[in-house]
Amino acid sequence: MFGHSNEPFTLTRDVSAVIVPAGETLTLRAGTSGFITQSLGGSFTIYVEGNLFRIAGADADAIGKEPVATPSVPENPTDADIENVVWQQLRTCYDPEIPINIVDLGLVYRCEISATANGMRSVDVDMTLTAPGCGMGDILVQDAQEKIAAIPTVADVRVELVFDPPWNQSMMSDEARLQTGMM
Repeated sequence: MFGHSNEPFTLTRDVSAVIVPAGETLTLRAGTSGFITQSLGGSFTIYVEGNLFRIAGADADAIGKEPVATPSVPENPTDADIENVVWQQLRTCYDPEIPINIVDLGLVYRCEISATANGMRSVDVDMTLTAPGCGMGDILVQDAQEKIAAIPTVADVRVELVFDPPWNQSMMSDEARLQTGMM
């Protein structure tokens, strides 16, 4: 079931983890061992005693990894600069079960940047899920919100889950379809 590419780890401290795909949060205790099965976009999917869990990038140190750096923007960034960084950040959001980012999966329907009164920016994103009942929906929304909120000059982030139009495989990028064998 697990190839040699899965890296073993032992937790150095207690860490908050989300059960995949149920979406429930629990605490894994220091000393717990398992395997890192996916480390894309700064968060980690780990395998422990027959279950998959997602650990946020901010807790990377608990499994002996480096936390992800804050995104950088040019000096006096334009709305277009910020929009580019927002899309870069969204490309670091991964479904814990599919090793493809939410942009290439075609899950992001809208991304709008607007200036606020104080020279900061507000970002509105509409996204969907591959399946409406997916327990990881709230986790993916939170991941997208946190990664966009980390961008300098972004003061307000709203990520909405929408199900109209319903997602289908034709919304995936050609690269994603090729990667999943759906081409």
